[in-house]
This record gives sequence, structure tokens and C-alpha cells, in this order.
Amino acid sequence: MKKTDLHPTEQCLKISEVLGRIGDKWSLLIVARLGERSRRFGELMRSIDDISQRMLTRTLRGLERDGLVKRRVIPALPPHVEYELTELGRSLQEPVTVLGQWATENLSAIDAARASYDEAAE
Repeated sequence: MKKTDLHPTEQCLKISEVLGRIGDKWSLLIVARLGERSRRFGELMRSIDDISQRMLTRTLRGLERDGLVKRRVIPALPPHVEYELTELGRSLQEPVTVLGQWATENLSAIDAARASYDEAAE
């Protein structure tokens, strides 16, 4: 089924699902780390503060399911696993970087707008 075959509501829900995946805290950090180079699980875990083993596993599986990350078993003694971005995952790096830069540049304006809103709501 092509995306144009979807009912607009169904298409919107699918887009929201994808944006939810790539927009969550852990996925963005994992994509950023794997954008630098492929990494083993333990190395990824150490490079991301406060992520649990369970959350890293769940997030990697979701990113792999969505075709953004590739899991590769390295035949060695003992065998180990590396994760890397797929071509689709690499295509996500630029928009994520631009969005991150926008957020960084606008943090103070957003904080000021929130404070103003909260003050008016009291």
C-alpha cells in the first residue's frame, strides 16, 4: 500500500507513530552516537548517561524494527554485537541535527514564553 492510498487520518497516525519513535529522548541520543560510528552495546550504554540496559535494548530493537539501525553479530570469541545506522538512519541525522540546533537557539525564548504563560494562568 502506498502512502497516498491511506486515509488522511490513518496517514497522520502513522506519521505520528514515526515521529514519536524518532523524537523520544533515547532514540535521538542513540542516533547521534551511532552517527559518529558503529558501537557495541556496552559502549553505547556507557556513552548515554542514565539509560538502563532494558531501555537501551528496547530502543535499539524499535530502531532496528523501523529500519534505522542495523544489528551485526561479529564472529569472534566470544561473539559480540555492533550496532550501526542504516542508510535510512543516516538520512535522519541532518534533520535531527537541524532540529537540535533550533531547540538550542530557542531555549531561552521558550523558557520565557512558558514562564509568561504560567504566570498568566495563575
